[in-house]
Amino acid sequence: MKTGVIAGVAALMLAMASPVLAQEQPAWSLAIHGGAGVIERGSLSPEQDAAYRAALDGALQIGAEVLDNGGSALDAVEAVIQVLEDDPLFNAGRGAVFTADGRIEHDAAIMDGTTRNAGAVAGLTRTRHPISAARAVMENSPHVFLIGQGAETFARDQGLEEVDPAFFFTERRWRGLVRQLEREGLPVPARPAGAPAEVAMAAIAPPLDERKFGTVGVVALDREGRLAAGTSTGGMSGKRWGRVGDVPVIGAGTYASNVEGCAVSATGSGEYFIRATVARDICARYAWEVSYPESEENRAMAVEDACPSDMACPGPRQPVHVAASEEIGEVGDMGGEGGVIVMTARGQAWFEMNTSGMYRGRVAEGGNRLVAIYADEDD
Repeated sequence: MKTGVIAGVAALMLAMASPVLAQEQPAWSLAIHGGAGVIERGSLSPEQDAAYRAALDGALQIGAEVLDNGGSALDAVEAVIQVLEDDPLFNAGRGAVFTADGRIEHDAAIMDGTTRNAGAVAGLTRTRHPISAARAVMENSPHVFLIGQGAETFARDQGLEEVDPAFFFTERRWRGLVRQLEREGLPVPARPAGAPAEVAMAAIAPPLDERKFGTVGVVALDREGRLAAGTSTGGMSGKRWGRVGDVPVIGAGTYASNVEGCAVSATGSGEYFIRATVARDICARYAWEVSYPESEENRAMAVEDACPSDMACPGPRQPVHVAASEEIGEVGDMGGEGGVIVMTARGQAWFEMNTSGMYRGRVAEGGNRLVAIYADEDD
């Protein structure tokens, strides 16, 4: 299927033709992303293109093994994001971008669609796997969202692995910060303590001028019909004042609900995704028909009975691709960029973006692992 901002009749025709939307419901299904942005053909060398595709494929394989062996959607989400957090190609964990003062701060969230429990963390600097900290908040605390030193202390108390902040350093991200701050006329901080010696520019990939909203995310459906979503990020390069984006905000960058039959992970200019409550709204747009009887007559009666006569009633649910398209369209109308991955309770995976690329992939029971980078390629 093609991605991009799709609307109206064209979207409906595409949905009918889409192999993902038309397929029989698989026993399990998984979709991932590694960030969206200005990722155009020619901006990556053949070697860089191949490296990203191999990394996405390897992450899909890990998730497929978890789900195929009967693991939960939550387990698959956490396992895949841990792999992506350890991969310096992506802006999460070991590949995270720097703040304006030369620090690395991680945000993450996870949500269980069956219970609608959720956990989120922001501003972590030492926890190796922020996604695991988010899951611990969800499962082992009475809270949903922990930040800063408190989140770090909680993760430590949970026995999660800690590392020196230098573990997350990559030359590519550091050079990117230096160039950004110089361009903006801001002071450049000292090179972080413990950072490895500088490496030659030729060894840094992809190009430093690449503008990408770095985030990694996973949505999954397991054999028991449970949905889950998770997202992890280093945030915005050069961020200041403790900025936090949409990733750990439940309903903005991360959301899952079996009641609504939908799970979403987003990537993009977080301020706009927060304002548009993108992840929850996609599921809300999609949810209306989930509990409706199959016949058109009964469906109409169900809507009529559910709404008082003096209130305007919403119509039947939107197809998942239309729901995603309209939400990303709203983000674009406000001036934001980015994309989403969506999983339905029927195992339908969908990607939507208003950028020239998004690192992404999907796999379902009995199917091949498929990865894509550019907006104009089939996924």
